[in-house]
Amino acid sequence: MKRRMQPVRGTHDHLFEDRKKFEHIVSTAHNVAESYGYYHMDTPIFEFSDVFKKSLGDSSDIVSKEMYTFMDRSNEEITLRPEGTAGIIRAIISNGLTHQMPFKTFYSGPMFRYERPQKGRLRQFHQIGIEHIGNQNPESDIEVIACGNRILKKLKINEVTKLHINSLGDIEERKKFKNVLTEYLKKYKNKLSKDSINRLYKNPLRILDSKSEEDIQILTNAPKMQDFLKKESKENFKNVLDGIKSLGIKYEVDNNLVRGLDYYGHTTFEFITNELGSQGAVLAGGRYNDLMKQMGGPDLSGIGWASGIERLMLLTNPPILKPKKVCVIPIGNKYSLLSLKIAENIREIGITTNISFNGNLKKGLSYANKLQSNFAIMIGEEEAKTNCVMIKNLTNGIQEKLKINDLTNYFLKI
Repeated sequence: MKRRMQPVRGTHDHLFEDRKKFEHIVSTAHNVAESYGYYHMDTPIFEFSDVFKKSLGDSSDIVSKEMYTFMDRSNEEITLRPEGTAGIIRAIISNGLTHQMPFKTFYSGPMFRYERPQKGRLRQFHQIGIEHIGNQNPESDIEVIACGNRILKKLKINEVTKLHINSLGDIEERKKFKNVLTEYLKKYKNKLSKDSINRLYKNPLRILDSKSEEDIQILTNAPKMQDFLKKESKENFKNVLDGIKSLGIKYEVDNNLVRGLDYYGHTTFEFITNELGSQGAVLAGGRYNDLMKQMGGPDLSGIGWASGIERLMLLTNPPILKPKKVCVIPIGNKYSLLSLKIAENIREIGITTNISFNGNLKKGLSYANKLQSNFAIMIGEEEAKTNCVMIKNLTNGIQEKLKINDLTNYFLKI
């Protein structure tokens, strides 16, 4: 039986309207990020697998069951990138950029995870993100969150999102909390969901993020991370909260917010919406003070966030811009070359221009209307002799004769 020509499950074709939304989101995010001093860089879409295994942690869902990993022809284990931060850190280390601190960058591109596809979750998806490396002060946390908030505001979706924020403290504080949380959850082991039972001894913090009704009920009386924070961590978190409040950003402290990657500590946050069902996080991230050192670089802290473009596309309605369109209609094939030259001149000033090559005026006008052209430029024997064209405004039907050399000025005035 022949295999149907279908996309691989969990992948998506971005057709024309989708692509407009996609480009609107990326360009908006890029412009906002640059206004905060974050400049665009790219990393390869695949890395040696250790880049992700060392950074994400063996207990994360990504490493344990979601990575696309393969052996290449040199017998090297390669992984398609499942997220952006690890590749950025690797690039900073391998390019000798660790002395250029603070390091602030914006990125965008495809990511790959073997997940169960659903609305807002794909196996090949795309992200925008920023990373701020080299600063450990609360002001950098505030700036990173403010940048994300401004992007959502520019995309006109900040009204349907809310910032959830938490502190996971330092390594020592998390370790104590994990031990107490594990002891508490062990009492309910037989009532936990299957996923939570698997996480109980590997990564109990991830149970806090469970969407299972049974787990949520059990967690109602669970110990809270806030009770394990020392004075310094509490003050740091308070400074972050005071800072984002001073900028007019509304938030909710969420004690169960942990994020899915092992490298997060201290500030973690998610902008969440109720418009996408279970896939509510549209922009999320946090602080990772030990990641650079863990990957073999110097002891430099960082904070960043990422946002799934496909999820943003489900919420975004970009402004409808209708640029002028022109259709050149040569009446007779012998005027095709002249039509090509005219079209090139009009394209030079940034106007979309098509050519009807069938040589027939009626068919050419039909083609122009099909393309939703605003103007038709007609060239026949009489026009060619006088170095002119007949231009028709397809909105109001008005026609006029113009010299070919005057065409670009005519459209520039419009």
